[in-house]
Amino acid sequence: MNTRFIRNIAIAGVLTVTSVACDQSLDITPKYDVVSAKVYQDFANYKPILAKLYAGYAVTGQQGPAGRPDIGGIDEGFSNYLRQYWQAQELTTDEAVIGWNDGNLRDLHDMDWNPSNEFLRALYDRIFYQVSLTNEFIRETTDEKLSERGITGANLEEAKNFRAEARFLRALSYWHALDLYGNVPFVTENDKVGFFLPEQIERTDLFSYIESELKAIESELVDARQNEFGRADKAAAWSLLTKLYLNAEVYTGQPKYTEAITYAKKVIDAGYSLTPDYDNLFLADNDKSNEIIFAIRFDGLRTTTWGGMTYLVHAPVGGSMNKDDFGINGGWGGLRTTKAFVNKFSDISGNTDDRANFYTAGQELEINDLFTFTDGYAIAKWKNVTSTGQKGSDPSGNHPDTDFPMFRLADIYLMYAEAVLRGGTGGDMATALQYVNNVRNRAFLAPASGTITQSQLNLDFILAERARELYWEAHRRTDLIRFKRFTTDNYIWPWKGGVKEGKAVEPFRTLFPLPSTDLTANPNLVQNPGY
Repeated sequence: MNTRFIRNIAIAGVLTVTSVACDQSLDITPKYDVVSAKVYQDFANYKPILAKLYAGYAVTGQQGPAGRPDIGGIDEGFSNYLRQYWQAQELTTDEAVIGWNDGNLRDLHDMDWNPSNEFLRALYDRIFYQVSLTNEFIRETTDEKLSERGITGANLEEAKNFRAEARFLRALSYWHALDLYGNVPFVTENDKVGFFLPEQIERTDLFSYIESELKAIESELVDARQNEFGRADKAAAWSLLTKLYLNAEVYTGQPKYTEAITYAKKVIDAGYSLTPDYDNLFLADNDKSNEIIFAIRFDGLRTTTWGGMTYLVHAPVGGSMNKDDFGINGGWGGLRTTKAFVNKFSDISGNTDDRANFYTAGQELEINDLFTFTDGYAIAKWKNVTSTGQKGSDPSGNHPDTDFPMFRLADIYLMYAEAVLRGGTGGDMATALQYVNNVRNRAFLAPASGTITQSQLNLDFILAERARELYWEAHRRTDLIRFKRFTTDNYIWPWKGGVKEGKAVEPFRTLFPLPSTDLTANPNLVQNPGY
C-alpha cells in the first residue's frame, strides 16, 4: 500500500477557519492549535493541511478513532462524513436496511424523516465543515499571498496544484449539498472570516457554481492518473462533471446529457481499465486498482475511526458469518438488503454473476422484523483482507485498510450509456452497448455470458445494471430519483414508507430537510417544501 499520503492525513495540522453552519447549539467550530498566518508561512505545512481536507471525509476529529471530534451534538462515530453520506444514499433505498434502533436512524428506511433527524443534521454539518476547511485553504493560497510569503519555483507550482485540489473537494461537498438538500447556505473564500449568517443559494445557481468551479480548475489539476492515489486529478473533476450533468435535469430542469457524454469520454480516454476481478475492488489492497478514479483513503493504523470503512466492513457482518473472512475482530450485526434488490440478479438465467455477494446461510429473504439481523440477506462486499488473503494492517482487527471508491470506470461506462439512451449527442449506441457489455462480462464467470444485445439495452436495464454493479457504493438514492422511482408507487420495495410490503411516499422527499437548528439560527434560510 502507498502510505505516504495516508501518513500526511494522520499528521495533518489544524488550520484556523470559521464554520459555515449557523447552529450555535452544536460544537462545529474547528479546534484551533495554530493560527493560519503562522502555518501558511512555511510551505512544508501545505501538504499536511491539504491532507486534513481529504481526511475530513474519512475521520471524525483530531485524534483517532475518537476523543477530539470536529463536530458535536452526536456520537463521534455517527458523525463521520462517509458513514452519514452512505446511509443517506443507501438506507433510504431498496439496497440496504439496518437492524439498529439508534435515535431516529430507522426513519431513513421508513422515509418519514423530519428536520430534527440527528443523522441528516450530522451529514449537513459535515458537508459545511468541509466547505469551511476548503474555503480557508483556498483563501490562504491566492497568488498574492503565495507571493507575499516568498513561495516560488516548484513550490509555487505545487501550491497551485494543491489549491485546485481544495477547490475540487469544495465542489464535491457542494455537490453533495446540491443533491441532498437543494437550496443551502452558501459561502466561499471571498466571504469575511468570522461569524455571520450566510445567504441561501438557489439549487440552479449552486449547480452553475459547481460547474464553473470544476471547469476553472481543469487546467490546474494534475493530469489524469499522475497524482498520488486518493488525491484529485483532472479525471476526478471530469467524473464529477459527468455526475453533475447526468443529473442536471433533476437539479435544474434542463437536461445536459450531451455534456455528460463529453466528460465521460474524457475519463474513458484517460487510460483507466476495469479491474479483472470485481471483488478485488472492495478489498484492503484496492489502492492497486487501475479502475478507481478517486477514492476516500483508509489505513488501519493511520486513519482510525468508528465511521467510514470501519462501519462498512463491520456493520454487515452478523449471524453465522465468519469474521475472519472479513479480516475483522467481529461483526456489528446491522446492515442487510431487501428482496427487491436480490431479485435484480434473477434475470440472469443459468449464469453466475460474480457481483451477487449475498450471504444466505441462516438468513431469510423476507424481512419480517427490521431489527432482526437474520431477516434479509446479508451482503459480503466490503472486506479488510487483500486480494492474496492477508488481513489488514490493524492487529486489533478494528480498522480496515480498504479504500472507498467514490468514482470508478464502470460507473463512467454506465453513465455514458445512459446519457446516450437519454438522447445526448457526441456518443453512439454501439459504443454504449460495448461499454455495458465490458462491465457485464467482467461480472460473469463464463466468458461472454453477460453479453446483451442492442434490443435489450434500454433505460430500465441501465437502472438495474447500475444496481448490480454499484450497490452499496452510495449511488442508489440519486439514481432512483433520476429515474423517478424513489418516492413513487411505480417501484416499491420492502419497508419503503415504513410498511412491510412497501408503499409510495410524499414526492417532496426527493430532498432532505434543512436541519431545524440551522433554520432557527439563520433567518436567511427557507425550509425545503413539505417539511
